[in-house]
Amino acid sequence: MCGIAGKISFDNNSITTTEIKRMTSVIAHRGPDDEGIWVSKNKKVGLGHRRLSIIDLSKSGHQPMEYLNRYQIVFNGEIYNFQKEKENILFCARDRVGKKPFKYFYDKKVFVFASELKAILTQPEYHKEPDFEAIHHYLTLQYVPAPLTGFKNIFKLEPAHYLKLDINKNILIKKGYWRLDYSRKLNLSKKEWQKKIINKLDESVKIRMISDVPLGAFLSGGIDSSAVVGLMSKHSLKPVKTFSIGFEDEKYNELKYARIIADKFKTDHTEFIVKPDAIEVLPMLVKQYEEPYADSSALPTYYVSKLTRDFVTVALNGDGGDENFAGYDRYSIQKLSLLIDSINKPVQIIGSSLSKQIHKRAKSTFSERMLRYFSSLNEEYDHRYVNYICYFTNTTKADLYKSNIFTKLLEKDSYQIIADQFRVAETKNKLDQTLFSDIVTYLPEDLLAKVDIATMAVSLEGRSPFLDHEFIEMTAKIPINLKIKGLNNKKYILKKALEGFIPNEVMYRPKKGFGVPIGAWFKEDLDSYLKNILLSPQAHIAKYFNQSYIRKLITVHQKTNISYAYQLWALLTLELWFKEYFN
Repeated sequence: MCGIAGKISFDNNSITTTEIKRMTSVIAHRGPDDEGIWVSKNKKVGLGHRRLSIIDLSKSGHQPMEYLNRYQIVFNGEIYNFQKEKENILFCARDRVGKKPFKYFYDKKVFVFASELKAILTQPEYHKEPDFEAIHHYLTLQYVPAPLTGFKNIFKLEPAHYLKLDINKNILIKKGYWRLDYSRKLNLSKKEWQKKIINKLDESVKIRMISDVPLGAFLSGGIDSSAVVGLMSKHSLKPVKTFSIGFEDEKYNELKYARIIADKFKTDHTEFIVKPDAIEVLPMLVKQYEEPYADSSALPTYYVSKLTRDFVTVALNGDGGDENFAGYDRYSIQKLSLLIDSINKPVQIIGSSLSKQIHKRAKSTFSERMLRYFSSLNEEYDHRYVNYICYFTNTTKADLYKSNIFTKLLEKDSYQIIADQFRVAETKNKLDQTLFSDIVTYLPEDLLAKVDIATMAVSLEGRSPFLDHEFIEMTAKIPINLKIKGLNNKKYILKKALEGFIPNEVMYRPKKGFGVPIGAWFKEDLDSYLKNILLSPQAHIAKYFNQSYIRKLITVHQKTNISYAYQLWALLTLELWFKEYFN
C-alpha cells in the first residue's frame, strides 16, 4: 500500500513541485521506499506518491505512472480506469468497503486530495477550523461519520464512491458505484454453505499471500484471525509468522487462545504485553488518526503493528468476520428487541419497570444498560439500535454541552446517521438492515480506519481476507437465521464451517473483543493523567463542555460500579486532538 496526494488549480496560481513534496513528506510513513512527483506542463495539476514496495520491488512500480501516453495515475491499491473519458478529467475512487482513506478540500479555486488530511493542512489555501457538527456526532458514534472529518471543509470520500472533476469547467460529481444486496438469499443446505464459506475464504486468504516481501498475520485468539492463520498455514512452505498483544489484566488477556492456535498450526509466534505506561504514545496516535477518534483498541493495534513491522512488511488480519456473520452481542440484543416487538406492549412495560427497580437497588454498568435497553423499546428499531452502541446519548450530550455552538447542534440527531442506512439497505429483514448499517458506517469509519492508521504509521500493509468483495457479496446471500441461531448463537454457520479445523475451546469460548482495560487504568494508574487533562481550566474542551459534569463522570466511574470509561476516553482523545491541531 502507499500514500497519494494531488492538487488542481483553477485560478491563475501555478502548482509547484515544492507544494506537492510538502504533502508527500508528511505521509512518508505510508510509503518509505520511494517518492514520485509529477506536475503538468501548464502547472495546473500536480500529483504525488509515496510507495511501500510489496510486489515488484523494481523501479517499474514507481508512481505517478503514465498510461497510454494520456493518463497520469497515482493509486493506493486497486486502479479504477475509465478509458473512454475525455481529457482534463480527474477521476478518483475509494475501494468498496473503505479499507483505505481518501480526503479532499474543494473551494472553486483549488482541489486538493490525499490519503491523509494532514497533507492537505500543508497547503496555504486551506485555513484550519474545527467542524463542531462533526464533533457532535463523534461524541455519540466514537468516530466522525463520512463525509465529515472534524475539519471544516475537508471531506472524506465515502466507501464505494467515485469522484469526477472536470478541470476545464470546474464541476465536481460524486456517485456511488457498488452496494451490498441482502435481498437475494441463496437456498442452500447447511453443508453446502459450510463448504462454500471455507472454499471462498481459502481463496481470499491465498491471493492475499502474494508478496515479494516478508508476510505474517495478526493473531488475536478469536475465530476470525484463527481461521485466517490456519488457512495461511495450508499455503505456506514455512511456519507462518504470527503476532499477538495481551494485557496484565486477565479479563482482557487473550494470549492463552492465541497460543493454542499458534501451537496447532506451528506458527513462528511473537507476543507483547501492553501496560498502562503505553498511554505515553497517545498524543502521537491522536496526531496520526487526525480526526477525532475514540476507539481505545487503537492503542494495542498500534503496538501489535509496531511489533509486527520488526519482522514483516505485510500482515493479514481477521477484520470483517463479525460484520459478515453477525458476531457482536448487539446483534443478539437487537434480535431480542424485535422479538419483543412481535409479542405485545405489556412485555415492554414490565421490562422497563423491572429494570428501573433493579437500577435503583444496585446501580451498575449492567443495570444501566438494562435501563437503556428497555427504555429504548418505545423507539423505532433503527434508532434503538444506536442506543446499544453509542457513547454519549442525546440526553447526556445535553448535560455535557455549555456552549451555544454545541447546544444548537442538539437539533441534529446523531442517531439518524445510522438509522438512515437501515432505510437504504436493499432488504426488508430488520436484522440484515442492522448488518448493512454497520458495514457502511462502523466498519469503515471505526475498524478499518483503526487498522489503516495503526499499520501505515509504521509502514506495515494490512490485508483483510474476510473483506474480499466477492466474499462479502456471498455472505450477504446467507439467510440471517444461519448467522444467529436462536437468540445468542452468533456466527453459527461460520463456526460449523470451521469445526474440526479450529479447536472448539477457541471457537466456542465467550467473545471478548479487542478491548483495553481503560476502566481499571482510569481508577488507578491513569487517575492523575485523566484529571490533569480533562479538568484543567486551560483545557480546550472547557470552552464548550461543562467540566462539573465531566468531574461527575470521573467520580461515578471511580467510586461506583458504573463505568464511564468509553465516555471519558472519548473526551480525553478529543482534548488531545484540539491540542494537536488547534493549539
